[in-house]
Amino acid sequence: MTNHRPLKIAIASGKGGTGKTTLATNLASYLAEKMEVVLIDLDVEEPNSGLFIQGDLNHEEDKFKMVPVWVEDQCTLCGICQKVCNFHALIQLGKMIMVFPELCHGCYACSELCPESALPMVPKKMGKLVHYKNHQLHFIESRLEIGEEQAVPLIRQTRKYIDEHFKNEIICIYDAPPGTSCPVIEATKDADIVILVTEPTPFGLHDLKLAIETMIKLNKRIGVVLNRYGIGNDDVLNYCEEEGIPVLAKIPNSRHIAELYSQGKLIYRITSEVKNEFDKIISNLGILIN
Repeated sequence: MTNHRPLKIAIASGKGGTGKTTLATNLASYLAEKMEVVLIDLDVEEPNSGLFIQGDLNHEEDKFKMVPVWVEDQCTLCGICQKVCNFHALIQLGKMIMVFPELCHGCYACSELCPESALPMVPKKMGKLVHYKNHQLHFIESRLEIGEEQAVPLIRQTRKYIDEHFKNEIICIYDAPPGTSCPVIEATKDADIVILVTEPTPFGLHDLKLAIETMIKLNKRIGVVLNRYGIGNDDVLNYCEEEGIPVLAKIPNSRHIAELYSQGKLIYRITSEVKNEFDKIISNLGILIN
């Protein structure tokens, strides 16, 4: 690598259950045998990379977002706060202002524009970040508090933690949320390369097209990994060929692989066929990086 900042690889998918976490955990662990690697689980609503990665606890911290609280004695009920909130996080009901912290995006508009300073912003816990280390592999996981509805603020703060603690040449692998919604956008926005995991089925192709369209709009370099290769048909391969999208690897459909996954084991260490496919991914990544 010739860059002087972390190389960020996002592992994403158009839908859940395609093998995104399988790829992220195995690729990170395999690369960590040769170099320093950071694996970051940004699927903060249901992180599960930690089921496959062990290490010693290096750091943990609670994460907070800023939300407004209503100070009744200072409020003149002018209604400005309700008008400027694009997320309906507060409303005026008679002679009171009701705040809904779960809907607040922390934009500060209501607080900054209140003429009486009756809506000061206060911290509210939204989740926790933990950082483990196992030799050359760093593993960072963020997890939303139960009942929290917004993943984006926690994903943003987790990315900030990476930027602050890993400034040198190092490979960062993001296990992104599935789909094409706001959390995926936030998780992949600073990625150098996005690897999309799919399966050779009509559902896999449909959601892959949505994911590719999203990444193209974000101007991201993309590659595809075909998981459970051997079921379904060749429609995904034909589509990628027509669109000029590189297929980095084909992980075979195998009961043995499924059994290893269900036991929380890293499949590349046990199955040589899968290890060969990961070698192809690493080789193909070299082409995409240059």
